Amino acid sequence: MLDQANKEASTTKAAKRQKFVELAESRTVNAIKAIRIIGKLGNKNAYQFDDSDVQKIVRALNREVEALKARMSSTGAKESVEFKLD
Repeated sequence: MLDQANKEASTTKAAKRQKFVELAESRTVNAIKAIRIIGKLGNKNAYQFDDSDVQKIVRALNREVEALKARMSSTGAKESVEFKLD
């Protein structure tokens, strides 16, 4: 009876791990692509911006990375996403 419960727990753990790996890889690739797209805004021939705009974008992204670290290290609550240049 105990062996069966341990086997099921192990299988569930493996399935959860596989799902985590699958989603983490996919979502991380998507996040990297999104950051690269934001980086394309750096084309001064196509867009008008100043250093304060860049700093605001970088601060917002850094805040989210810090929130990610906090959620991954403990059971943090979901936070809303807000960002405005003005």
